[in-house]
Amino acid sequence: MTQNAISVKNLTAGYGRRIVLENISFDVPPGQILTILGGSGCGKSTLLKHMIGLRTPFAGDILLHGKSIVSSTGNRKRAIMRRFGVAYQGGALFRSLSLAENIALPMEEHTKMSKEEIREKVREKLRLVNLDGYQDCMPSDLSGGMVKRAAFARSLALDPDILFFDEPSAGLDPLSSASLDRLILDIREKTAATIVVVTHELESIFTIADRAVMLDADTKSIIADGPPLELKKHSANPFVRLFLNAGRDPAAHLHEGSIHAGYQ
Repeated sequence: MTQNAISVKNLTAGYGRRIVLENISFDVPPGQILTILGGSGCGKSTLLKHMIGLRTPFAGDILLHGKSIVSSTGNRKRAIMRRFGVAYQGGALFRSLSLAENIALPMEEHTKMSKEEIREKVREKLRLVNLDGYQDCMPSDLSGGMVKRAAFARSLALDPDILFFDEPSAGLDPLSSASLDRLILDIREKTAATIVVVTHELESIFTIADRAVMLDADTKSIIADGPPLELKKHSANPFVRLFLNAGRDPAAHLHEGSIHAGYQ
């Protein structure tokens, strides 16, 4: 039986005394592209922060390749974290470093590779995201789409088998967004990585996702889980269908009270 790449088990999470997510569970098999979506305040970013070990849940567990990132500490936790890469929404590149230096950082910190091996690995990652030849550029020299690609390259630096992408298409024009979607599919094909994408961009969801998990702010739970097109057409939950068909946050349209009340 194949082990899941990610298992979220009975997770309850929040801030202070405020619960944002309550007793949610789902598994992600190896190689799947999963999108996490939902309306404003539903807990997408909260879930991501817990999955990458930045926050500790109130209850429950998160397993990456069968190992708990919640209960692990020290070297054990660092070993788990080295097996995944993260591309943050704004890129989070160091502005004072070139692209090559940004991508090289994880290798310098976590491997014993020689300088020449690191240089070759950096070139390999830049080729993978179609930025070959830009290694000496500074982040400020790049367009928004190129910054996103560079962030992808850095997330791939340690050859992880799990990737987390936070709102990768945010702020991009439709052509750049479509290009980034194709790149995500290309990365999965070339690396066989499991990819988790937090996004609200419907075009991206329907293009890249094998599966979507939809969170809800009111119930603090998962209200939909399945292939996006199937959920769009056949979900029994009116709120889910409205969200996936309208391309907007249904919670902002509470005048449609019968629709919103229908899923509670």
